[in-house]
Amino acid sequence: MDDLRAVYNKIAADWGNDHESDTWWIEGTDKFISLLPSGSGVLDVGCGSGVKSEYIVQKGLTVVGIDFSEEMVKLAAKRVPVGEFLVVDIRDMSKLNRTFDGILAQAVLLHIPKKEVAGVLGGLKEKLKSGGCLYVAVKERRPGKPEEEIVTENDYGYEYSRFFSYFTLDEVKEQLRTAGMSIKYENITTSGRTNWIQVIGQA
Repeated sequence: MDDLRAVYNKIAADWGNDHESDTWWIEGTDKFISLLPSGSGVLDVGCGSGVKSEYIVQKGLTVVGIDFSEEMVKLAAKRVPVGEFLVVDIRDMSKLNRTFDGILAQAVLLHIPKKEVAGVLGGLKEKLKSGGCLYVAVKERRPGKPEEEIVTENDYGYEYSRFFSYFTLDEVKEQLRTAGMSIKYENITTSGRTNWIQVIGQA
């Protein structure tokens, strides 16, 4: 994953600009926010350039954003001055000695090998307050396509490669249930060539 960190440090600014106009996540995020008490504290996992963190703050919540990419954290902190942003790897949540009303994990587990997902979800759940909500968004697996692959792209004028895991809706729901959560929301949203699976679990 150190290679992936290096990739995101390299593409941070271009990636942030590229995803500025994404809208697929708004409906699910609104549902997530509606399930939380007003003024809740939210952990934005894999916060990237801070677009979702900014949205959460605009809705009246407080946010702590984490990302393993130092460059992404810099972008998010610049974008959302009232937020708190830390360089933390989702696979090692021990650095965060606090809990949250809600955790947003959008487009993060798709970079985790499937065999590690249960452990990662367990670590996230430990940071949730009782009754708190965890929102997960991942890419849907296409029929006949691999569950995991390394994708090489060249859309920013230079070549870079990233690892991806792909899921089914049932897989994500089962993972959350296994982590001890009840399913509060599920949806599949299409954006371009990608189907985004969105599931909210409650502790």
